[in-house]
Amino acid sequence: MRLTALLISMTLCGAAAAQDYQPTFDPSRLKGPAAGPVNEIMVLGSPHLSHLPKTFQPASLSLLNERLAAWKPQAIAVEERSGPQCDFLRRHAARYAETVETYCPDTAAAKAATGLDVPEATAQAEKLLAGWPATPSPAQRRRLAALFLAGGEPASAAVQWFHLPAGERRAGDGLDAALVEQLRKLAVDPDESVMIAARLAARLGHERVYAMDDQSAGRPYTDRKAAGEAIMKAWDNPANRALRQADKILYQGLGSAEGMLALYRAYNAPDHVSTVFEADFGAALNEPSPQRFGRAYIGYWETRNLRMAANIRDVVGVMPGTRLLVIVGASHKGYLEAYLHQMHDVRVVDTAAVLR
Repeated sequence: MRLTALLISMTLCGAAAAQDYQPTFDPSRLKGPAAGPVNEIMVLGSPHLSHLPKTFQPASLSLLNERLAAWKPQAIAVEERSGPQCDFLRRHAARYAETVETYCPDTAAAKAATGLDVPEATAQAEKLLAGWPATPSPAQRRRLAALFLAGGEPASAAVQWFHLPAGERRAGDGLDAALVEQLRKLAVDPDESVMIAARLAARLGHERVYAMDDQSAGRPYTDRKAAGEAIMKAWDNPANRALRQADKILYQGLGSAEGMLALYRAYNAPDHVSTVFEADFGAALNEPSPQRFGRAYIGYWETRNLRMAANIRDVVGVMPGTRLLVIVGASHKGYLEAYLHQMHDVRVVDTAAVLR
């Protein structure tokens, strides 16, 4: 009995110690460098424009775009999968076939036009950019657009397309008729990675945007139906209903620039980040199914955001002293800001202040 009691006591003490322990090393408190520019990163939480009601008009983004342009980012990262990541996912089809179908652009038409697969096109695009002239010709821009499409980077291809004068947006230099049609459709699709990020990049003289999303996290549930039902039940809560009601009100202004700016201000307010956690991830964390479906969902979500943060960090890591704009679905904002704040030479910028 005494041995049993001792073992129980040791177990409880160990659990308490694990809960009470706080690491003394906090990277966020060790900021640098002592001299030279830091990396400034602003995370713009966005609705997915393709999910907005039909009352949304692209022209209503004008005030938002003016504020973003005035901040003068030197690089822009978007919630897209990079060509190399999709190439990796395709090579592991047993696990990622559904992910590829959902999230990765089909590069077959671009491969047919250029003769290049994703790794080859990516290498050629990087080589071309390394020697990029101050005043590229339309032919060079068409060639780079074709390489970006073949490399699985359509948002960056759109940047080159927007740089071209209207009369130069045509086939040639690697772009055939099919790719030109693809770019024309891409230019008008309600997608924040193109409609906001790529257009802003071209306006500011950038040559590309940086894909930073990651869809390699998590594994399919063994019982998707039960998992879906459990998580949907967790999401049926007052905070989620409050978010939906707030969206209904905000969506009434989608047709005007003032209304759209109000939506972005709301999505980037501190209380919105807190409410999203309460409505979604906090609810899933405490979802009571024996299979711990909610915990698996949280594992996927945190892993995905950590990998996204790493990809963002990598952009400024190779360009120290960069002012970077990140455009991402609003549910990611709180996590990305928290993770990026841990980085030694990163300063997270208050998005709400920029949007005032």
